[in-house]
Amino acid sequence: MPVVKGPQVFPRWEYLRRLAAVKARMAERETVAAVITDNAHITYLTGSVAHSYDTRAVVVLASREEPVFILRWMDIAAAVQETFIDRDSIIGYSEELMGDPDNNGYDAVIDFLLEQGLGQGSIGLELCNLTVDSAEKFKGRLLQARIHDFSHVVTRIRTLKSDLEIAVMREAAAISDAGVLTAAEVMRPGMREADAIAEIVGTLARGANGKPGTWIATPFLCATSRIGNPHTTWSEDTLREGSQVNLEIAGVRHDYHAPICRTYSLGKPSDRLLRIHEAQLAGLEAGLNVIRAGAISGEVARIIHKTTEKHGFKKQSRAGYSIGIDWMEKTTSLKLGDTTVLEPNMTFHLHLGSWVEEDFGYVLSESIRITETGVEVLTKAPRQLFMLD
Repeated sequence: MPVVKGPQVFPRWEYLRRLAAVKARMAERETVAAVITDNAHITYLTGSVAHSYDTRAVVVLASREEPVFILRWMDIAAAVQETFIDRDSIIGYSEELMGDPDNNGYDAVIDFLLEQGLGQGSIGLELCNLTVDSAEKFKGRLLQARIHDFSHVVTRIRTLKSDLEIAVMREAAAISDAGVLTAAEVMRPGMREADAIAEIVGTLARGANGKPGTWIATPFLCATSRIGNPHTTWSEDTLREGSQVNLEIAGVRHDYHAPICRTYSLGKPSDRLLRIHEAQLAGLEAGLNVIRAGAISGEVARIIHKTTEKHGFKKQSRAGYSIGIDWMEKTTSLKLGDTTVLEPNMTFHLHLGSWVEEDFGYVLSESIRITETGVEVLTKAPRQLFMLD
């Protein structure tokens, strides 16, 4: 029996709108085909959320409405079920290409381009996602083609979210909030960090408001003495009286992430922790007061940094970054010197985490959406230092 197509996250016209934006960039460069290899970009253009680590690519053709999805043969069923693409536009490559040091799935992509008579055209490649060997493979087998870098084109397009995407990110944010509150409910002295994270992850999977989480993004739980580490996970240790816990998690809906950070104190917090909380909270609120369409990202960062320094703490890291599919979008940062003009429906992780010494740090953040007149805070968990008995 043929595989039955499942319900799509977004309507077909939404994906065609995104493809039209890609094709407009292709037309500017007189590009006949764009080879998309970044997993987040593949999700954005097709709806595919299968987390396959095998070589796969979406080929956008200037002459064709739908893209062509080329992937390992065993992943065809997922592509049919998850994407809006017709079965005829989904091509599975042979198992013979697996584990071969000289050949891989990109050979199937090149074969397709040659079969379409595109071996002499202008072809865009997301070169930053290719190994050196794979990039050389394209250049070596497409000797007559004019190959150029297409790496950041889709990233820039997806920086501006549609209202449909914003609705999904609100669902993800509600899951993030639920995870933060679960942490406050379950973390107590004597509890293993592993057991605490199990409860939090359970909430991220169960979801909120009837909408389950559809993926588990790596949760970062950094407890004393690891609170100076921003990106470590739970350990084999046990939470103790006086412990501080820095938690960074993200609710996920259809690969759209809404990150959030909160800090917890098991027992009475130190004066230093109370002071940095007040400083970073002031910085976050100062940022929220100036973020709006038309603001310059670097200027927003300057105001945030100025505010935290006024309260006695110099923040060394950037104040945020663009978010969406697969957590972070590698385009715009809220950092000093960034000249990006903020636009409606850009989404950011406004991150007031600060790691002031190797053995001390603190986290506080929100997922936000830029609006014409200001900002919508997508995450809504209490903006507090959680003090647990």
